[in-house]
Amino acid sequence: MHEVIPAEPAKKHVAGLYFIIVMKFLKCLLFVTLAIVMYCLSDNDLPAEFARLMEFLRVHPGNQFFQQLAVKVGQLTEANILWAAAGTFIYSLFSLVEGIGLSLRVGWAGWLAIGESAFFIPIEIFELLRHFKWPVFVVLVLNIFIVEYLYRHRHRLFRHHHH
Repeated sequence: MHEVIPAEPAKKHVAGLYFIIVMKFLKCLLFVTLAIVMYCLSDNDLPAEFARLMEFLRVHPGNQFFQQLAVKVGQLTEANILWAAAGTFIYSLFSLVEGIGLSLRVGWAGWLAIGESAFFIPIEIFELLRHFKWPVFVVLVLNIFIVEYLYRHRHRLFRHHHH
């Protein structure tokens, strides 16, 4: 005798959406913070700041990775950093718009989140094939979850305007 399972309530599917919304707002906050830090560093003497940081972190001056990083830091110009800060800030607004749109349950925000997350999946797979890194793997899993979840539940989660 099979027990009749009642249709699962729509609320159950919203937990994943709330998780994605929180992730979008946290991502926005992270990138705004990064943009502000870049902006604040733009008029500093970066090579000197980098040297002080390496001293503070007790990094051996002969370390190959940090030597190459020091060369790159030396090549950063104030204009480059300001452009990077502006780009980072604009990208943070993208996450903010997605988060707000998903909160309001509008369809275009779902598609925007699906498109953005799907865009990075091949790049992350390529990076992992070159050299496995846990943070990249975690971001890949999150992006796959976002794409799969929003696509599968799009009809239940978003208002569709019929003309």
